[in-house]
Amino acid sequence: MTLLLANRALGCRELVTFITACLAIAMLGLLGAPPAHAADEPERLRVADPYLELHTGPGRGFPVFFVVARDEWVEVQLRSTDWFKVRTDGGKEGWVHRSQLANTFTVAGTPKSFRDVALDDYLSRRLQMGAAWGEFKNEPMLKLWTSYRMSETLHLEGTIGQVQGTFSGTDIWHVNLLAEPLSDVRLSPFFSIGVGKFKNLPNTTLVGALPVNANLSNASVGVRYYLTDRFIARADYTLYTAFVGDTRTGEYRAWTLGLAFFF
Repeated sequence: MTLLLANRALGCRELVTFITACLAIAMLGLLGAPPAHAADEPERLRVADPYLELHTGPGRGFPVFFVVARDEWVEVQLRSTDWFKVRTDGGKEGWVHRSQLANTFTVAGTPKSFRDVALDDYLSRRLQMGAAWGEFKNEPMLKLWTSYRMSETLHLEGTIGQVQGTFSGTDIWHVNLLAEPLSDVRLSPFFSIGVGKFKNLPNTTLVGALPVNANLSNASVGVRYYLTDRFIARADYTLYTAFVGDTRTGEYRAWTLGLAFFF
């Protein structure tokens, strides 16, 4: 019994450590996030309205200090929410609301269009944190995960989960490499593979039952759906393989539905 209680306490400490690390990463992401985003390449736009008002800052509360006439050109420098910092050919720099820049033309002569700022955030996301509920071998499962986007299609993801069964409890943690080939669309399929640990702790009422501590591998397929703002819904199906002994393995299937928050 003492061994079971010690293992259960260890599992709880691992869960607390994992959540604390996720929160620390999230805070670093928030503190390091710049308020404005520089354009990849400055874009030149021709004014189509009778005039374009330049404000001293990114907001309607900042005064207008200069007016750009029709058919003159401006160069987009930065974006902060729905406000854009532009530079005129004469060297004047100021902030313009997206509604006014929507009435401009590109160098190619086509009307300028802008993506929603929320979609820009979605396409440039780096960190994700999420929670999900589902079933592991027909028993209720809860898991938490955090992931880092290393490239447009590859993520490094860490997961910790708990299963509360009728006769035993199971703690799981694993690290996965996740591929998302269509990461720039709203509905995005993914698949992943990874390794970790599997701990099965029998109830104290079971006589002679021993805890199992084994290495684990897993493979998952799933889909993500961008909801709104910074939230993503996720569904996945996972095959777990626990290496219980030199010649014995156990296979477990799980499905979960969850919600993630990205930075």
